[in-house]
Amino acid sequence: MRPSRELVAFISTMPSAADVVRAMDEISDTVCSVVDSAELCRHTHPDREYVEEANKASLRINEYLHYLNTDHSLYDAVKKAEREGNSLTEEAQRAAHNLRVDFEKGGIHLCEEKLDRVNQLNIEIAQLCRQFGENIINDPGYVDVFPTSRIPKQLRHLCKPIYQSSSRESTALSKSGYHMKERGFRISTEPSALSSVLQCTADEEVRRMAYIKGNSVPHGNLHVLDRLIAARHELARITGYRTYADFVVKQNMASSPKVVASFLLEMSEIVKDKADEEFEAIWRVKREKCSPTAHLEPWDEAYYTALMKSSAFNLDSSVVASYFPLPQCIEGLKILVKSLFGAKCCNIPMAPGESWHPDVLKMSLHHPEEGDLGILYLDLYSREGKYPGCAHFAIKGGRRISDNEYQLPVVALVCNFSGSPNSSIARLNHWEVETLFHEFGHALHSLLSRTDYQHFSGTRVVLDLAETPSNLFEYYACDFRVLKTFAKHYSTGEMIPEKLVESMQAARKMFAATELQRQIFYASIDQTLFGEEAASPRDTSLVVADLKRQFTSWKHVEGTHWQARFSHLLNYGAGYYSYLYAKCFAATIWKKVCQDDPLSSATGTALRTNFLRHGGAKEASVLLNDLVGGGILKKRDGGIVPDIASLCEEMNVVCDVKLTEGKICGLLDQSKLLSASIHPSIRDVGSPP
Repeated sequence: MRPSRELVAFISTMPSAADVVRAMDEISDTVCSVVDSAELCRHTHPDREYVEEANKASLRINEYLHYLNTDHSLYDAVKKAEREGNSLTEEAQRAAHNLRVDFEKGGIHLCEEKLDRVNQLNIEIAQLCRQFGENIINDPGYVDVFPTSRIPKQLRHLCKPIYQSSSRESTALSKSGYHMKERGFRISTEPSALSSVLQCTADEEVRRMAYIKGNSVPHGNLHVLDRLIAARHELARITGYRTYADFVVKQNMASSPKVVASFLLEMSEIVKDKADEEFEAIWRVKREKCSPTAHLEPWDEAYYTALMKSSAFNLDSSVVASYFPLPQCIEGLKILVKSLFGAKCCNIPMAPGESWHPDVLKMSLHHPEEGDLGILYLDLYSREGKYPGCAHFAIKGGRRISDNEYQLPVVALVCNFSGSPNSSIARLNHWEVETLFHEFGHALHSLLSRTDYQHFSGTRVVLDLAETPSNLFEYYACDFRVLKTFAKHYSTGEMIPEKLVESMQAARKMFAATELQRQIFYASIDQTLFGEEAASPRDTSLVVADLKRQFTSWKHVEGTHWQARFSHLLNYGAGYYSYLYAKCFAATIWKKVCQDDPLSSATGTALRTNFLRHGGAKEASVLLNDLVGGGILKKRDGGIVPDIASLCEEMNVVCDVKLTEGKICGLLDQSKLLSASIHPSIRDVGSPP
C-alpha cells in the first residue's frame, strides 16, 4: 500500500482516468481503514486508554480528511476522469462520478470563505454526533422501585439492590438509633432494560415510571440535537441544497424528500385502519383486566401485546429462549452460509493483542473453490461501557488490487446479549435471534461483495438500499426450515417443535400494523427535523408530539423527549425511511426468490451473483430488478419507491393502489407534509426502538 502523500502527488500529475480512480480509491481505503478501526475501538474496547487513543486518531484523521477534501488538484483530476468516462469500466465511471459529487458536497467548488465554513460545520457535526452518542451511554437514566416484590424475578438480574429507611419504623426505634431498612431495586432505563421492564412488569406504576424516565434522558441531547439540526441545515444551504433532507436524499433511489413524503403517506394510509383495530384490541384487554374506564397509555403497549401474544398462541418467552442459546445461534449462521453459498465459517485463533475482549470470536469465511472470502469478528455479549446497541462495523473494504490479488473484506458484528440467569451463556428471545440474523445480513453483504473499488464494497451502497439484505435475513430467523437446523433445547438437545415456530410466526404478525406504523412515525420525525427551512429550529419535542398524533394510534406523554436517544438521527439523518424501503424490498425478494426453497444453493447463487457480490458498483434499481425480474419498485416524481404489494399480502392488508395514490396526492397538496408546517392532528408510540 502506497502512502497517501505519494498518491496525492501522483494524482496531481493528471495521469489516465483509470489511474486517477484507482489511486483515489487507494487513498480512500487507507483513510477508511483508520477511521473504521478507530470507530470500532471507540465503541467496544473496555480499556479507556485505548478508547481515548481511538478518539485522538479519529480527530487526527478528520484533520487529514479536511486537507484531502480541499485539494483542488485531486478535484480537478476527478472531474477530468469523469469527463473521460468512455475509457473507463462501468464501475470506474460510477466511482469517478461519486467522487466528484462527494467533493462538491464537501464544498470544494465554493469560494474560500464558504469552503472554510463547510469544513468547520463538518467538524462541528462530527463532534455533535459523538457527544450525542456519549450522552446516551453516560446518562441512561434509572428508576428506584420499592419494595423488591414489584419487580418480576426474571428481571432482577438487571437490577441493583438499594435500601431506604422504612416508613413503618416506630418512633421508639428511631430514638434508640436502630433503623429498619426497606430493600428495593434500582433499574437502569437504558433501551434494552427499559424494553424488558415495559414488556414483563405487571405493576403499571413501575411501567409508567420507567417509560417516562427512559423517554426523558439524556436531557442534554435536546440542545445537542438542536445544534446538529442547525449545523446540518446550514451545511446544506451553503452547498446549494434547500434542506439537509435534500442534501441526503438526492443521491438515493428516492431522489427527493417529496418522494419520501409520498411514500410515507402511502404506507400510513394503508396501515392506519388495521393499526387502529389493533389499538382497540389492546385497549379492550386492558379494560377487561383493570376496569371498564381504564385508559390505554403508551407504557401499556409492550406489556399487553406480549400478554395477548402469549395468551393467543400459548407462548412462554423463557420456553422460546431455551431453544436459542447463543452458541447454537452462531452454529445456525454457519449452517446458513454453508447451505446457501457453499462456504464455511471457520473459527480461527487471534494473534496476541488482536482481540479487544476475551468474548470476541474471529472467523474466516472460506469457500472450497474460491479460498478465503473475508474475516468476521463477533462481539456479541453486553458489558459496561460498550456501545449499547447492535451494529455492523466495516473494518476493511474489499477491492481489486491486481488481476490475481484481492483485498479481503474485514467486518465486525457488535451486539449486546445478556447471559441468562444462573448461566453465563445467553439464551436469546426470538426478537434477539432476528436481530442477530439482521446484522449477519449486513456482514454477508460486505463479505460476499467482489467490487473493483472499496468505495462500493458491501454495504457502501445508496442509503435506501443498504438495509435490504439485513431485512431479508430476518425472514431466515423465522422460517422453520431454517430454525430446525440449529434451534435445539439447551439441556435436552430437542429440536424446536414446528408448532412452536408456527405460534412464534403468528405472534410476530399479530401487531404488525402497529409496528409498521411506529416505523413510519420514526421516519417522519427524521424527515421533518432535517427537512425544515425555518431560520430557527422548532421545538423538537413539539414536532415529535405532533407527528405521533398524526402517524400513530397512541398519545404523546407530555414532558418526554424520546428523540434525545434516537441515535439513528446521527448516521441515518434524513435517511431513516430506508428501513421501510428495505422492508418492502425484502418482502418481495423473500416471496419471489427465497420462500420456495430458502436454503438451496440455487437461492444462494441468485442472491450472491445478482445482488450481494456487486455492493454499490451497479445502480440499485438495476440490482433489484436483476434479482427479482421486475415487480419490486415503481417510478414516482423522478424518484423510485418500493412496490408494496408483497408486504401488504404478508400483513393481510388489502391495498387499492390507485385509490391510495389519489389520496396521497391530495394530502400532499393540502398539507405540504414533512416540510416546515405540520398539522397538529395524530397519536404516541409506546416503546423505544
